[in-house]
Amino acid sequence: VQLQASGGGLVQAGGSLKLSCAASGGAFSRYVAGWFRQAPGKERELVARITYLGSLTYYADSVKGRFTIARDNAKNTVYLQMSSLKPEDTAVYYCAAQTPSSPVYDYWGQGTQVTVSS
Repeated sequence: VQLQASGGGLVQAGGSLKLSCAASGGAFSRYVAGWFRQAPGKERELVARITYLGSLTYYADSVKGRFTIARDNAKNTVYLQMSSLKPEDTAVYYCAAQTPSSPVYDYWGQGTQVTVSS
């Protein structure tokens, strides 16, 4: 599976961005999908995840109520709608996919930079 993340950019605090992650080459629609981020000097953290049918989602406390994860399995794409962005949301955002029964995320995209100015 190849994952291609896009949609990052520079935005002012309070603004919005929508990230997309397009998958190819595998049964992505059967995988859990997640968005992670890594800020300079910090560890990579899970921001949001969504089950393969989209019925269950998880959000980190820091983004609850501001970010929304969604997927369109017909398009093999997962999205992260980010609103009310804060400077502390600045990071490289990665999408990832977890195959059934795997304890880890097996596939990773290349990352897209999100920069929120104050």
